[in-house]
Amino acid sequence: MGRAASAARTVKPPTTAPTASAPKTADAPAPSGAAPVTGPVTTPGTASVPARPPGLHRPPGTLRAGLVGLGAMGRNHARILASLDGVEFVGAVDPAGDPHGSLHALPGVPVLHEVADLLALGVDYVVVACPTALHEEVGLQLAAHGVCALIEKPLAHSAEAARRLVRAFEERGLVAGVGHVERFNPALQQLRARLEAGELGEVFQVVTRRQGPFPHRIADVGVVKDLATHDIDLTGWITGQEYATLAARTVSKSGRPHEDMVAVVGSLADGTMVSHLVNWLSPLKERFTAVTGERGCFVADTLTADLTFHANGAVATEWEALRAFRGVAEGDTVRYAFPKREPLVVEHERFRDAVRDGVRRGETGGIVTVREGLRTVEVSAAVLESARDTGTLALATAPAPPVTPVTSEAPVTTAAVAAANAVPETSAAATPTTPPATTPAVPPVSEQPA
Repeated sequence: MGRAASAARTVKPPTTAPTASAPKTADAPAPSGAAPVTGPVTTPGTASVPARPPGLHRPPGTLRAGLVGLGAMGRNHARILASLDGVEFVGAVDPAGDPHGSLHALPGVPVLHEVADLLALGVDYVVVACPTALHEEVGLQLAAHGVCALIEKPLAHSAEAARRLVRAFEERGLVAGVGHVERFNPALQQLRARLEAGELGEVFQVVTRRQGPFPHRIADVGVVKDLATHDIDLTGWITGQEYATLAARTVSKSGRPHEDMVAVVGSLADGTMVSHLVNWLSPLKERFTAVTGERGCFVADTLTADLTFHANGAVATEWEALRAFRGVAEGDTVRYAFPKREPLVVEHERFRDAVRDGVRRGETGGIVTVREGLRTVEVSAAVLESARDTGTLALATAPAPPVTPVTSEAPVTTAAVAAANAVPETSAAATPTTPPATTPAVPPVSEQPA
């Protein structure tokens, strides 16, 4: 699969961010360990914006939410924010206006030109659905003003930018998540629960196919960062394992500067084989995940939210002509029935609850944390590096950093949180070192949270 390993890197394993322990509402005080926003706050490249106005009139417990970006994905976020229980949708930012008419039926929700204008209205959290290249700028501005954020995937355009976002939100103890919506697809939720229950036994392989026609909405990233990040995230999530090695190939046939097809093969920390085929070049739209193990195979179709189990052969096939294409034995095939809710609605509900109720340190609160989003960006960077160098990469991991315990005698300060949870300045695209003759052994990976 190409030449020998071309690089090895050390990557922090995902850990959960220290997040708000009290409701982050306009009327509530900042939680212990977070820097209160009491006056104008500025960050490089952003305008000075006054702190959120006090005494906002709304039902008790209602969160004020905003949106940045009213494009193809932003209009779906707007639809859900407008009807989400316990949330007041106060405004959206898009310099291009409202091209899809997402807010026409919401006369009380203005379309604004700057993030500063949205902050001036007083918001508890903001959904960021602007182009990926702007995620870092917008996210840092929100963090500087003490505002929680749900940032669309991928978290940022580069691993370095993603690390800066992780630091910015963790230092302030803010709830911050990434919009990996596939985690909330009912088929994958069921698949993960059944794998955790041991229904498949030992897992041998995870295969995903995510392909379809070219989306004209995407211009600033290629298929790896836009689509393959779904498969990278869901594979690690359903198996509870990190990527250990990978090799990738890409092609670009659409005339745009970024890749529009990628094939990835690799292995997880426990030896599970993985394979991803992702492209924008197929007239067939497909969202397929298959997990094969010692007792059979689960197949999830996330377009229809169906989960099917194909059991290993148990009944001998005596009809000789049939055995030629059915095999020597057949097993049962079961398609499960379960409630199916829109994944994006569930994602919004989980994030709303995390902001309202706070998330204990060491827990995820049911959302995809920015640290998990960082790991996905790092793996996607490794995919692109492997494709450039036509080599196999080993993704080594390091132990999680110690977390300063919270005690009543020693309150956690912003500086202490920052020091305890600082993200090292290592890059997933670090300069390659001289490769050994074979792929380097990957050290054991620490146990990851479910």
